[in-house]
Amino acid sequence: MANVSLQQIGKSYGGSVAVEAFNLEIRDGEFLVLLGPSGCGKSTTLRMIAGLESITTGDLLIGDTRMNNVDPKNRGVAMVFQNYALYPHKTVSENMGMALKLQKMPKADIEERIAGVADMLGLTDYLERKPGSLSGGQRQRVAIGRAIVRTPEVFLFDEPLSNLDAKLRVKMRMELQELHDRLGVTSVYVTHDQVEAMTLADRIVIMDGGVIAQVGTPREVYDKPATEFVAGFIGSPAMNFMTMQLASDGSWSSTESTLVLPELPGFDTRGADTVRVGIRPEHMTILDASAVGDDPWVLPGKVMLAELLGADALLTLSVCGEIMTARVNGVGYPEQGQQLAVRLNPEQLHAFDRESKKALQV
Repeated sequence: MANVSLQQIGKSYGGSVAVEAFNLEIRDGEFLVLLGPSGCGKSTTLRMIAGLESITTGDLLIGDTRMNNVDPKNRGVAMVFQNYALYPHKTVSENMGMALKLQKMPKADIEERIAGVADMLGLTDYLERKPGSLSGGQRQRVAIGRAIVRTPEVFLFDEPLSNLDAKLRVKMRMELQELHDRLGVTSVYVTHDQVEAMTLADRIVIMDGGVIAQVGTPREVYDKPATEFVAGFIGSPAMNFMTMQLASDGSWSSTESTLVLPELPGFDTRGADTVRVGIRPEHMTILDASAVGDDPWVLPGKVMLAELLGADALLTLSVCGEIMTARVNGVGYPEQGQQLAVRLNPEQLHAFDRESKKALQV
């Protein structure tokens, strides 16, 4: 096992910058997830660690060794690809042992290592089959097994579950968690799926436009997003945002509706006359319409659309003309067209600078 150090790493293609000033210490044994939308630079960063992409600027260290110009096979890393990358004409056993065979490891040692990993992954009964006769989940296990038999210092995962159906993705997430707990190998995992990131990661690196937007535990990036982008990207459904302008009495009025909020609690808004205020759908409380009154955080609303998800329901609301989404219990929720009251929990509000998009400090 080893730590991985990315020191001001950058990648450019001609005049186009894909990754800029990526600076991060990945701890020994950590499960780190690179998360972001398509084109944010997460896969490029992973491929630079693997040696599949050259590094334009900065230094990459695995352990204490600078790896910028080291061949991929000599970096002590093993990569699991999105499309499995298995040899269709070779058996499961041959696919898993290919790298060891190229290293000229004794046949008996190869077979022993394959048997141990196959038992760990539930592949013992499939070792003589070819990939074409396996399910998607079984092929992904073979790809993971091929990485494990190499006993690498670092595992690299490039969206390994994206080709699986939803039920199988949940199962494979559990298996990956158990596998990491058992092996304890430093792992870097790329995904655009926030559920995968939140459930698997020790820490999440959220990328936006080739730069790091925030690094933190799943709890930290959810509770304390550093930027408006992070706040909108983490959480499903997405956070509700309102552009609010400071009034002479200290209250804040929406620039696009009649919604008015009291003085924002605890945020340092000095010098800002316009801010972006956000609240998550699960932090809104639905009340009877008669509740509108003395509490300034209780606002009148109307249900524009109600969507049942099973245990939960999503309500699209018009709150003083502001369109917002609320997550409520899936039993006895308000119906479309119903008038109601909505309480915004002031302790769960987020505020962001309109220009820099950075979170305003509490």
